[in-house]
Amino acid sequence: MCSKSNSCGIPSEDKLREYVREHYAKVVTSTKTSSGGCCGASGSCFAPNLQKDYAQKLGYTQNDLSQVPEGSNLGLGCGNPALFANLKPGEVVLDLGSGAGFDAFIAARAVGETGRVIGVDMTAEMVAKARENSSKNGYKNVEFRLGEIEYLPIADSTIDVIISNCVINLVPNKEQVFREAYRVLRSGGRIAISDVVTSVELSESVRKDLALFAGCLAGATLISDLDKYLKGCGFVDIKITPKDEAKNSLRNGLPIRNSKIL
Repeated sequence: MCSKSNSCGIPSEDKLREYVREHYAKVVTSTKTSSGGCCGASGSCFAPNLQKDYAQKLGYTQNDLSQVPEGSNLGLGCGNPALFANLKPGEVVLDLGSGAGFDAFIAARAVGETGRVIGVDMTAEMVAKARENSSKNGYKNVEFRLGEIEYLPIADSTIDVIISNCVINLVPNKEQVFREAYRVLRSGGRIAISDVVTSVELSESVRKDLALFAGCLAGATLISDLDKYLKGCGFVDIKITPKDEAKNSLRNGLPIRNSKIL
């Protein structure tokens, strides 16, 4: 007998996408302000009033948190890609899996009025929430588009910087994500990601668990595969750096949060 969250075999790509889409639609439409996300598939790992504390542990400043729209920080990240994206005024930034817009709004401040930020998310409810947050707060240099990050609704060679926060692990075809990222980047463009990686192959029992996939664990990428994907797409100057507090987990072969790719 098979349950929805633990099927008899490795779920198909379509099934994984649909489960993740349903999971995060519930997150953003819930009356609660906290959620499962990357803190675990079974529920929230911290109380709503601790979300700002959690974000600060990931590297966000009090200034970051005070200037983003209320309701944009859903507590779903595992790092702060803006810390190492080196965003500059006037740049065009693409946020892969932009959710309710938290990182996109932070990026919008960094690139200024002469810059532009585009967020892409496959969950219609997330896009609607992000657009609401943007409209209510008068953002003129941010837009949000509905789409899968494996097939970006973005023209070739139009983006200066790509950021993403704990989302690529939720995508079945990660190599395709990086192909698309390379396609839309201008020559000399760069990509900065906070995500979940692993140093050993995950067991089948983990990989077939839909709840663990939506919880950012079962979809963790092998570091060796990640390096191969990036190089295969044409990226250079690749740095994959687990954060200090995650290194023990990495050595033990566990999926880790807060790794970064630059």
